Amino acid sequence: MDNNEFRKHAHKLVDWMADYFEEVEDYPVKPNVQPSDILEQLPESAPKKQGDFQKIFKDFEEIIMPGMTHWESPNFMGYFPANKSYPSVLAEMLTATLGAQCMSWLTSPAATELEERSMEWLRKLLALPNSFTGVIQSTASTSTLCALLMARERTTDFDINENGFMENERLTVYCSSETHSSIEKDVKIAGFGRKNLRKIPVDDEFAMQPEKLEKAIQEDLQNGRKPTAVVATIGTTGSTAIDPLKEIGKLCSDYDLFLHVDAAYAGTALLLPEMRWMNNGIEHADSFVFNPHKWMFTNFDCSAFFVRDEDLLVQTLGIMPEYLKTPEDQRVKNYRDWGIPLGRRFRALKLWFVLRSFGREGLQKIIRHHIALAQNLEEEINQHPDFELLAPVPLNTLCFRFQPSHISDEQKLNELNKRLLNQIQQSGELFLTHTTLKDKYTIRMVIGNTNVEQRHVEKAWNLIQSLAAKLITR
Repeated sequence: MDNNEFRKHAHKLVDWMADYFEEVEDYPVKPNVQPSDILEQLPESAPKKQGDFQKIFKDFEEIIMPGMTHWESPNFMGYFPANKSYPSVLAEMLTATLGAQCMSWLTSPAATELEERSMEWLRKLLALPNSFTGVIQSTASTSTLCALLMARERTTDFDINENGFMENERLTVYCSSETHSSIEKDVKIAGFGRKNLRKIPVDDEFAMQPEKLEKAIQEDLQNGRKPTAVVATIGTTGSTAIDPLKEIGKLCSDYDLFLHVDAAYAGTALLLPEMRWMNNGIEHADSFVFNPHKWMFTNFDCSAFFVRDEDLLVQTLGIMPEYLKTPEDQRVKNYRDWGIPLGRRFRALKLWFVLRSFGREGLQKIIRHHIALAQNLEEEINQHPDFELLAPVPLNTLCFRFQPSHISDEQKLNELNKRLLNQIQQSGELFLTHTTLKDKYTIRMVIGNTNVEQRHVEKAWNLIQSLAAKLITR
């Protein structure tokens, strides 16, 4: 492909992309395919000769598109969103064109300094402590792994980095029973071991109980272990529960534990002054993460990781072979030493485009709108005789189940709601997911797509009620 062909095909792709933005809600949210349906349409070996781009794109439309789940549809209300926006997509196009490897200041000075400034903007927009310094990671899972590695090295005075874990060394990590599964994965990767992760019980609103946390810390101390880190969550994955950060933070200060705050999804709501009660106690935190690629309209991947002690982060992860040394090292930030991989994409560009395009007020308007949509639906669910909410709705996630008045058996209710969710998915009109809260099968609905409106919520709620009614009239 030469430059003229590239220009011609690029124009065609941009037209297709613009059409997709306009038409995405008309697609079935979930594809009607079975395992291997796509695989069987793909040749077993790569082609020997050059391929015609028009034929490649035709296969994309006819083979790939029918097998895609459309996360960008306003009818996608499962998991947490992975949002995008026009400015973010345009920035990604530029990032791909530049093809820069942004591991150090020297390899792309503008990329490093734009990231530094953009993270300062974010810190101020979310009213985080001035002592925090930010870096963009790929995901919250990676950010939390960095935090746990920092905690490990701070507790052992960098001895594990040097000598590895000793046989009798038992460092313990604490989180709530509702914390994201990635915490357990990170604990394994960081070498703590799953048996040294303490999952603290939660209260009736699914938030960590500080008194139970302190009890677990004291028991570990009595048994000769080393309490090392606590992961507090602002917006748990199951129900967006808010852990009591102030009380947890005080315990971390009292027992000298590293405190990491996982606000992967809900952190975006800190753009709103009225939601900053969630961050009460953030002054105790050693690190904090939230994902603009979830609810701040910035393409995946873009995770904003903030630390109080940047020297601790760099000393934990940094390494300096001769071939990476540059004359500017003492005067700049080399973000290769701030995360797990050496190579880094130019993620700051899309974040900068989004922040400049929407502005603080534009972002706040959409976030408030999403929260209002969810809380209006909360009222409707509460008023419905055959549905019940199973968790508070502090943000825009609703956890509910279908509970006909004539069914009281919990096992039957679990099966009924599992069938209801399956029918919702099979309809292709709506995508929801589930969790389990207090052993109850719970349907989750997250109203956070970039372009979701009241009509989409009404359509979703009507479909849910209609399918539920058919389940008990058969």
